[in-house]
Amino acid sequence: MGWNIGVSRTLPYSAETVWDFLVSREGVAIWLGPGVDLPREPGVEYETANGTVGEIRSFTEGDRVRLTWRPSDWDHDSTVQVRLSGAGAKTTLRFHQEWLAGAEEREEQRAYWQDVTERVVAALAER
Repeated sequence: MGWNIGVSRTLPYSAETVWDFLVSREGVAIWLGPGVDLPREPGVEYETANGTVGEIRSFTEGDRVRLTWRPSDWDHDSTVQVRLSGAGAKTTLRFHQEWLAGAEEREEQRAYWQDVTERVVAALAER
């Protein structure tokens, strides 16, 4: 199990704007799952309303969060990192997921993170 996937998009917003949305309850519901506040301390576990579980590995305010991620129908953990980079009015949002079971799961997760990115873009545009 060593497959990974990365999806990124440059957004026309400051890093602060994107970060504030991503860690808000509305943003977390889009990328992590509904019904949970994002823990900010390493070692803290979470469980979403749809049964995804994991643990925070690192949290760097305004920059990145790294966590384990296991949907209810998976038999293994993966690691997800959400990271921002950029300056001024443009920010690159990156989702990177490691420890996927194989090529099929990688393609499923590529589609998942692309959809998540589209939903984040749409939500930011409505703000």
